[in-house]
This record gives sequence, structure tokens and C-alpha cells, in this order.
Amino acid sequence: MTNPISYKRHRFPSQIIAHAVWLNFRFPLSLRLAEEMLLERGIVVSYETIRRWGRKFGSDYARRLRRKQPSPNDVWHLDEVVISIAGKKHWLWRAVDQDGYVLDEIVQSRRNTKAAKRLLTRLMRKQGMAPKRIITDKLPSYGAARRQVMPTVEHRSHKGLNNRAENSHLPLRKRERMMQGFRSLGGLQRFTSVFSAVKNLFVPPHPHRSALATYLHRLQAMAAWKAAAGVLA
Repeated sequence: MTNPISYKRHRFPSQIIAHAVWLNFRFPLSLRLAEEMLLERGIVVSYETIRRWGRKFGSDYARRLRRKQPSPNDVWHLDEVVISIAGKKHWLWRAVDQDGYVLDEIVQSRRNTKAAKRLLTRLMRKQGMAPKRIITDKLPSYGAARRQVMPTVEHRSHKGLNNRAENSHLPLRKRERMMQGFRSLGGLQRFTSVFSAVKNLFVPPHPHRSALATYLHRLQAMAAWKAAAGVLA
């Protein structure tokens, strides 16, 4: 059983801390804009404090959020995107399923078979089963890694089929611009793990839902977020 999150020795109530972390990871806001939004509600807190709260509590919240159950009929879409940190290129490898749900992502310094194999190995460990199919671009490293990790799984390699994975990078790209880049590999990995968990929770899996269904989904997501943060009334 997961131990409750402790807010001891924090001047602000847990509800305010959880709300500030939610603003930080849910919306493409700079920390200064999040600070301003809290000020509008009469909460005087610095952007640096919001950053520290996100770093301290974000990962704990994300671990407590319910994850989507894997299925042997899942289709994994894999892709990698370059991110520069201190003038040096790094690669964020990401996997999403057929609904756009982020399954995993890992920051690596290489774009080769070893890096692709590490992503597939992590996915197999986390999901507990192989997918029905994987879809990638034409990077040869995916095929080589797939033959080593999951040789019986169907692999389709075609740039036009992988729009789902490529589009999954867009929200992080927006945040990267707002934050004016990331400062370290560890900071990028921590941020993306929480950012994607929040996105998985709040973004409806079917964009053409009715307004009522979307509204109910948001209410359920907010209740799940508060439960994860331990701030339910």
C-alpha cells in the first residue's frame, strides 16, 4: 500500500500545493504565469517555490495515478525527438498506444539500436506483455532492437503510419518553448514523466466525444488528481 504524501513543514496547505503543481504540469504556462494565476486568487507564492513543489511532489502524484491496463491487442507507436540541453543534442524516445496514451519515455544520448532496445525492454517490463504490433518510422535501429527483444511481434515501418507518435511530441515542444529549454537530463526526465502522466489523466482518449462526456471526464480526472495528491475533502 502506498504511504500518504506528507506535507509536514510546509507553510501552505496541501490543497494549494497540489493546485500549483497541477497548473505547472497541466497547462503550457511558465512558472511566472502560474505565480500570477495564483496571485489572482489571493495566494502569494513565488515561481521558484512552485518549481520546488513540482520537483518534490510531482513524481509522487504521478506514481499514484491509475494507469491504463495493457492489452495484447495494443499497438505501440514509437518515435524519438531531439532535444538540446546546454548546446548538446539528446534524444527523447517515446511510446504511445493506439489511443495516444503515453506508455513510456526515456531520455538518451544516442539514437541507435542500443537506445531503441532499452526503450523496448523498459516497455516490456512495465506493460508485462508484448503488443499486437509496433509502428515506427524508418530508423533501422527499431527493427534491430525488435528482433532482439520481441522477435514474434509484427513491425510496420512507415513514416506515414506513425503520425500518432510524432504528434505526441507537440505538447512537450510547446512547454519546452515556454520554459526556454531544459537545463539537465535529469530535469527533462523528471518533467516528462509527470507531464505525460497528467496528460494521460486529463486529455480525453476520444476527441470527438460529446460536451457532456468531456465534462464528466474532466470531473473524474480532477477527482483522481486530488486523490493522488491526498487532498480530498
